Amino acid sequence: MLRRGLTVFAVLLAFASAHATVLPDDRTDVLYHLYDGGGVTIDGPSVLVRKKVGKSLSFVGNYYVDMVSSASIDVITTASPYTEERKQWSMGMDYLRGNTTMRVNYVSSVESDFDANTYAFSVSQDMFGDLTTLTLTYVLGDDLVGMSNDPTFERPLDRQIYGVGLTQILTKNLIATLNVETVTEEGYLNNPYRSVRFLNVNDEQGRGFSYEGENYPNTRTSNAVGVRARYFLPYRAAIEGEYRFFTDTWDIESHTASLSYIHPWKDFVFTGKYRWHDQTGAHFYRDIFPRAQATNFRGRDKELSPLTSHTVKLQVAYEFLSDDGNDWGFIKRAKVTASLNMLAVDYHDFSDASLGLPVGSEPLYSLDANVVQVFFSFFY
Repeated sequence: MLRRGLTVFAVLLAFASAHATVLPDDRTDVLYHLYDGGGVTIDGPSVLVRKKVGKSLSFVGNYYVDMVSSASIDVITTASPYTEERKQWSMGMDYLRGNTTMRVNYVSSVESDFDANTYAFSVSQDMFGDLTTLTLTYVLGDDLVGMSNDPTFERPLDRQIYGVGLTQILTKNLIATLNVETVTEEGYLNNPYRSVRFLNVNDEQGRGFSYEGENYPNTRTSNAVGVRARYFLPYRAAIEGEYRFFTDTWDIESHTASLSYIHPWKDFVFTGKYRWHDQTGAHFYRDIFPRAQATNFRGRDKELSPLTSHTVKLQVAYEFLSDDGNDWGFIKRAKVTASLNMLAVDYHDFSDASLGLPVGSEPLYSLDANVVQVFFSFFY
């Protein structure tokens, strides 16, 4: 089962990238993405088309495909490697009236064991001479969790997101954004394939432990506060810093900070970014439980364990067709963007059980992954 949060994240990202009182440019983006790390390979294409109709309306459509091949640590310890495909499409509309922009969006994501439908609405208002922008966002997710090996297994999952964003131009060189977000989830929140370990000296395979299914709470509420600031340097470059604090009812707390440097040169724009993330574990997470059914709620998802991650991003964009009269028919501008994200994650309480070592002697697991994206943008 693929990452459920991507659908909602894509909607919020689309809203956040637009600015009130100005409709987005007419454009077409063609993307190829590749994730490779931790025994998982995910790749596929994406196509996005955006077009204005008159001076007040803009429509957008997107088609996105994930092709997954997984032999991750979660899979190989309790199951066989697998391959699957996720297809996602979305459509949306921006409506501009005076200093107010309203946006609606619908996303449908389908895979063999998970169907997601996401509806989103956002309204942005420019104030105080366009120096301040207030954005309110509401997202409703209506998902259905299944199992590829059991067609009768169906569990609902409902998600609601409430967001408030405030963007302020502080000086001619400095702009800052404050975002507050609350997420409520209710339904089947765990993975039907994942298991937890518990100590068992009578294990027939001599491992010293056995497996049983996970059991998560059926509700979760999280709150996050983030601040981002961008400072434009005298030579057209910019520095951007960001911090986000997250907490939820599962006792997870996380801190995320990043620092970026953006440097234009001729027809190129170079970007370098470092991101740090640190979190505590969920209250029902254990690497190994003392016995079967030791607690009411049990989980061993490594992403719910205490962990620290570091990400370095390198990106370059090249505008190979500029708006100087040398256009390609109806295409006025075009650019290509390539990025590489290098991710390293250290799990502080998740043992590598795939090595077959005696229980208690397994080393802690760590993950290294690379994410590559290449996309062409055509403006018309």
